[in-house]
Amino acid sequence: MSKTVKLRKGLDIKLVGEAEKVMESLPMPSEVALKPADFHGMVPKMVLKEGEKVKAGEVVFHDKYNESIKYVSPVSGTIKSIVRGEKRRILSVVITADSEIQYASSSSVNVNDLNGEQVKEKMLAAGLWPFVKQRPIDVVANPNVAPKAIFISGFDSSPLAPDYNFLLEGKEADFQTGIDALAKLTNGSIHLGLNGQTMSAPALINAKGVQMNRFYGKHPIGNVGTQIHHVDPINKGEMVWTVNALDVAMIGRYFNTGKFDATRTIALCGSEVSAPKYYTTILGAQLTGLLDGKIKEGNVRYISGNVLTGDKVEKDGYLGAYHHQITVIPEGNEYKFFLTTGWLGHGFDKFSNSRLFPTWLLNAVAPNKKYRLDTNTNGEERAFVVTGELERVFPFDIMPMQLVKAAITKDIDGMENLGIYEVAPEDFALCEYVCTTKINIQDEVRKGLDLINEECM
Repeated sequence: MSKTVKLRKGLDIKLVGEAEKVMESLPMPSEVALKPADFHGMVPKMVLKEGEKVKAGEVVFHDKYNESIKYVSPVSGTIKSIVRGEKRRILSVVITADSEIQYASSSSVNVNDLNGEQVKEKMLAAGLWPFVKQRPIDVVANPNVAPKAIFISGFDSSPLAPDYNFLLEGKEADFQTGIDALAKLTNGSIHLGLNGQTMSAPALINAKGVQMNRFYGKHPIGNVGTQIHHVDPINKGEMVWTVNALDVAMIGRYFNTGKFDATRTIALCGSEVSAPKYYTTILGAQLTGLLDGKIKEGNVRYISGNVLTGDKVEKDGYLGAYHHQITVIPEGNEYKFFLTTGWLGHGFDKFSNSRLFPTWLLNAVAPNKKYRLDTNTNGEERAFVVTGELERVFPFDIMPMQLVKAAITKDIDGMENLGIYEVAPEDFALCEYVCTTKINIQDEVRKGLDLINEECM
């Protein structure tokens, strides 16, 4: 039965630089990279060596502790380098791409002719499994444990997020095939979260075999964790799987064509982008070709993902495996004169969830005002004391400050009692933004989840 959820808590951070709904194709990137760090907790075991040839869809490495989970090349080409860090930990596998992609041989298949085990085997062999994540712990799903449900968020509410309606145009058949494939993997429901405040794309609104749930409110209504909490919360011992709506279409495209097509349309956005728009590239693509000639002059930060949960990258870095946008904003490492733009300034160009700056008055008159914000935290780490700030933006029936304190102190019983099984680091991104302590709350939650995974799972 469908649900309608209206949330009062949350916060929309309106930034300058939203991508215009214009699509532009980019040439094949010269390099792509697979980064094990994108798949938290996975330890890679290499299948190929430097200098070896590879086709798109062929296995590059697999999970050392679960060899059935394979990670494949998004392009055809040559393994250029295996970049290692401390203790020979693999940081990335860089592949020099061919000018034209050659795909590993395979054939299309009718999902309706397969049972659940056959669908799972095909997804594992094709390298599609890493796009299925699990809650609790927020890691690549364990294929040996059946979920009670699968959740798909049909929209993204984060700052400057790509428009899923725009990106899913013309992908109705692939999206439905992806839904049909995922439905074979659970005896529970497929939950599709829709934005109740806008019209959804035909691929979403016409999807069959799903329970459609509509959400109203501010960010993080688009986060799948928020949707799970208000539709079918997770208890200890339960498991749910989550898949990004755009990756559902990619899964469906594999079954419809027999190819691991890693083509990805991303939003290049942010205040420091000359003309924000959408570009078609490849998963893991080097960003140089995307960014050259499109960024304003100045000291900027490149972010793979959104400003709240994305990863800082260099201009010659690579697109993250789960990211559908590149955000470019001013770097915040420059000194500000305290009487004008510093802490004694009027703050008419600053945004705050509190009433620290006079812009809270302007927001009442012009609620759609957008801001050009930088990365400066405007302060150092401070004492973590009860303020009520986190609760105003955290739309869970969970006490966020107490849970974070339990994670910091490695209090396993406290974390379990306070709801650690329901959350992921991204659910605390707004808490980290509004908290005056300047603590990296998402990192602390991730450490807490890793401890729970090690001791309790």
